[in-house]
Amino acid sequence: MPKMILDRSIEIDAPKDKVFQVISDFNHWKPWSPWMIMEPEATMTIDEDSRYYSWEGKRVGTGNMKIRSEEENTSVDYDLNFLTPWKSHADVRFELQEKEGKTTATWFMESSLPWFLFWMKKMMTAFVRMDFQRGLNMLKEYVESGAVSSRLEFVGKSTYPGCKYIGIKTDCAIDSISEAMSGDIDKLMTAAGKNIDNVAGEIFSIYHKWDMVKRKVSYTSGVPVKEIPADLPEGLIAGEIPELSVYTLRHVGPYLHLGNAWTTLYSMERNKEIKCDKKHHPFETYMNNPAEVSPAELITEIHFPLK
Repeated sequence: MPKMILDRSIEIDAPKDKVFQVISDFNHWKPWSPWMIMEPEATMTIDEDSRYYSWEGKRVGTGNMKIRSEEENTSVDYDLNFLTPWKSHADVRFELQEKEGKTTATWFMESSLPWFLFWMKKMMTAFVRMDFQRGLNMLKEYVESGAVSSRLEFVGKSTYPGCKYIGIKTDCAIDSISEAMSGDIDKLMTAAGKNIDNVAGEIFSIYHKWDMVKRKVSYTSGVPVKEIPADLPEGLIAGEIPELSVYTLRHVGPYLHLGNAWTTLYSMERNKEIKCDKKHHPFETYMNNPAEVSPAELITEIHFPLK
């Protein structure tokens, strides 16, 4: 069977004994789990010694994990077993290294895909690597502050009224999307500010393509307008989103955690909870201004067009 081996790391502003307390006690896992956040109604059962837990849900499937061994404040090894949607086993490990009061936490996994999914090895590795990064981002915040500022609100189906817009189309590496998009939105706000009466809604970003294997993304950031200006500034394009039936998932929290909402929606699509219209690309709308609210109060609505 095709092997899948990966690791991701993050620096946490805390000594390693504090990080170890979290990763070695499953009572602490649910708040920062990159999977449990996708399905709040999923069940998670933890043994009294906090060294074994099992889960069951529609999106996250069923399985269990137990601590196999540990070296205090240094490492933890786990046995991870998936029962559905297919059976598989993974060896999982956390390693901690402290320097000047900060801890680098590295999350490892070695597993095998079922033989019939051999063609998905690169894609599955990329997706799990992304899940690990989402989890590490939440682990860092949980250890440093005691909570994770990422909340999902399942708004449901509605009609998006459509809009005309001016925008900027960008192709870039996924790892540099934050910087690229910030620059694009600054340019859009400058252009919109010259005729503020023409603005007709909140800034948004349409995602045309994610290439998780090559780590590339293609998107358009735009601002709705009443009328397309006759003299668009250089680098700006005009476009239109038609009236659409959409499923909306609202994320409350820093943009760093937006992957939690996107992964959830893609999981819902794979689970056939929603039927997406591939003729139209999904998009996210920024409902408040990061200059006016704290990162924990940022509201982003992600819309998946439906058939």
